[in-house]
Amino acid sequence: MNRFDWVGQWAAYHGPKEAISEEESGRRFTYGELNNAANALWEHLETRHNLRRGDRVAILAENHPDHFILFALAQKSGIILVPFNFRLAPPEIAFLIHDSKPALLLVEEKFRPLLAAVPDGELPPLMDFEALIALNEGHREQAPAKEALLLDEDDPLFILYTSGTTGFPKGAIYTHKMAFWNSVNTGLRLDLTSSDRTICCLPLFHTGGWNVLSVPFLHRGAYFHMTRKFEAENILTLLEKTRSTIFMGVPTILKMMAQSPQFEAVDLSSLRYFIVGGEAMPVPLILTWHEKGVPIRQGYGLTEVGPNITSLHQDDATRKIGSIGVPNFYVQTRIVGDDGRDVAPGENGELWLSGPMTTPGYWNNPQESAKALKSGWFCTGDVVRADEEGFIYVVDRKKNLFISGGENVYPAEIERVLQGHPDILEAAVIGIPDPKWGESGKAFVALKPGKQLSETEVINFCRENLAKFKVPKEVAFLDALPKGDTGKIDRRGLGN
Repeated sequence: MNRFDWVGQWAAYHGPKEAISEEESGRRFTYGELNNAANALWEHLETRHNLRRGDRVAILAENHPDHFILFALAQKSGIILVPFNFRLAPPEIAFLIHDSKPALLLVEEKFRPLLAAVPDGELPPLMDFEALIALNEGHREQAPAKEALLLDEDDPLFILYTSGTTGFPKGAIYTHKMAFWNSVNTGLRLDLTSSDRTICCLPLFHTGGWNVLSVPFLHRGAYFHMTRKFEAENILTLLEKTRSTIFMGVPTILKMMAQSPQFEAVDLSSLRYFIVGGEAMPVPLILTWHEKGVPIRQGYGLTEVGPNITSLHQDDATRKIGSIGVPNFYVQTRIVGDDGRDVAPGENGELWLSGPMTTPGYWNNPQESAKALKSGWFCTGDVVRADEEGFIYVVDRKKNLFISGGENVYPAEIERVLQGHPDILEAAVIGIPDPKWGESGKAFVALKPGKQLSETEVINFCRENLAKFKVPKEVAFLDALPKGDTGKIDRRGLGN
């Protein structure tokens, strides 16, 4: 028996139980129907596309129930899912294809223009996502009998691309073991049961959309309602309509919902709490939701570990405001000083993580893997401190990183694009406060002698080569960028 075939197990236990529904199309799947569709799709991909265990299948599509049919298929067959961020620019998509070398790319028609920058000879075989939907719809009721493979727990389940400090994304390997232990940690700390209900609106190219609640929900045989994008009024309506018990969002999402005209009238009495991650949530916003009767549970996570690493119980939300809580069940933590030793309570140090939900490394990137993994510990680069009770507080995020609308943005990626402009001599980017997104980018640019550019021209150049959330909102022109004694750009000087 394949111990990772969760959908197959729930289909055997309680096939008629509803698993997923989709807002836009009205499509609904029971666990039995998900299982039938996954078996039929496996047969199709095996016979028509010659896919085998270990092959990568890339996905370039908005949220659909079919993502979870693919997940069930991956747990049965050992293929590796590689979700692509459809907000990226064509050159960024071209890099992901070059790096992951998928055997098949499932692409929604409206995203085909994103393939324009893929060099000749590197474009993998394509399958229309619309054809995938039709295939899955045709195999709800029955499918060929397929015996799930006995997979190794360290086999990759996903390759999840994250922004990289080197200017190029890194593909975090996410294994079947990681999915299992993250689900266990999540279920234990959040008291998940098969009766829980949620809304899935976070994009499924991100670990937050997949692994914070969706995959743990599948493991528990719970139910979620999907929507393709976040709209504050719609999510509030759906939370009431579906009688959701838990919901996960980033502070920007919760801020938009709290500012919605529907906020006062909507009935959210079915909710046990909201789970919040991505960045620290402002205290006034926590209190706004508490007054609405919705407790806030903050936490911490990252693509490479978990992602559900710590949790602050809702009873401690005001007593320990600003904390990310304490480690989940099967998570080991260290707070390490510059000398490599654990620091005392109250002192700052780098957060190191270990446990069965830790990545084995980055896809095709041994150098970055070696930097991040030391003697079984994953070095997060985040500076934290712990109080006398063991509650952890984030002091500073990874060097230079800023968070815009819950999305991690590494300046190096933007700087690499800016420095590719023929008129730009050097460039640096920092995060600045943004009233809507929390933070956005500000670019500092030094031009080559005799060259001229406007702020609009620089921003438009970034729009052509970067995802929208990475494009700087402001540009400042300098004769030269400030530098420290070693010649490195002085980012603190830029922020003054």
